[in-house]
Amino acid sequence: MSDGTRIIGRIAPSPSGEMHLGNAFSALLAWAFARSAGGGFVVRLENLDERCQNPALAQGVLDDLRWLGIDWDDDPLVQTGRLHAYEEALERIGERVELYPCFCSRADLHAASAPHASDGTPLYAGTCYRLDAAERDARAATQRHALRLHVPDETISFVDEIQGSYEQDLASECGDFVVRRSDGVFAYQLVCVVDDIAQGVTQVVRGSDLLSSTPRQILLYELLDAPVPSFAHHPLLLAPDGRRLSKRDGDTTIAGMRERGITPQAIVGYLAHLAGQVEAGECMSAAELLDVFDIRKVPTRDMTVDLGCLEA
Repeated sequence: MSDGTRIIGRIAPSPSGEMHLGNAFSALLAWAFARSAGGGFVVRLENLDERCQNPALAQGVLDDLRWLGIDWDDDPLVQTGRLHAYEEALERIGERVELYPCFCSRADLHAASAPHASDGTPLYAGTCYRLDAAERDARAATQRHALRLHVPDETISFVDEIQGSYEQDLASECGDFVVRRSDGVFAYQLVCVVDDIAQGVTQVVRGSDLLSSTPRQILLYELLDAPVPSFAHHPLLLAPDGRRLSKRDGDTTIAGMRERGITPQAIVGYLAHLAGQVEAGECMSAAELLDVFDIRKVPTRDMTVDLGCLEA
């Protein structure tokens, strides 16, 4: 993991819609963890998907962060300007492990008989890995295909700052994973690592839904000869009906709450309470949170949002 150099935290929103309370929770924790230790903080806009390339939505996310009191160093990194970096990283990785074309359709991947990885996604059966080189090359010349990384027979373990010890056997619990999608877009696992390296990130704070992605990313750090950051995977915020908060839930967007007259101090105080940092009902600025922030107090289990606490 990271080696004691200056802490650099980050937030990496995908601007596919307005920022909601769950996004703000993640941003606030990442920012407070880094800043409370005197560290730096950077922003990246994960906008490789077309649905994330609306400039107004991207600006709205940045405006919401500022309104909440979350600041950052340097200009935000924008992924659509970094395609060359991802291609170069793929070439370097391909010198260390096997990358191969995968022609499997979504239906193939979701076959009922397929085992599932620890995150619930189908565990890739290695169908295209078993093709001989001549067939692979012939099909790749004419068929749309993804690019997969053949994982080593290795168990990767790390200690999460919130969730504790975690390990994953790459071959049996993850399987060969996609590094470039069949539509030509570089995959999340790859670009996340390449960008964190470029931004000097030493501390990654994000939702627990990404915990099972971390061993794959640690492998990529190692293949790129880069220091591995520390990780902290916080619980998710849920709607009253048990669903994860989404950008379709208009009443939980930061813009919507601002329009209803809810102050940033009320939102920060409520999120700080959910994070185990302060008592219920306390209002505070993001800067004031830094004086009391302790990552060890953050709970491990998902929590249900009560908007009534903010509307009161």
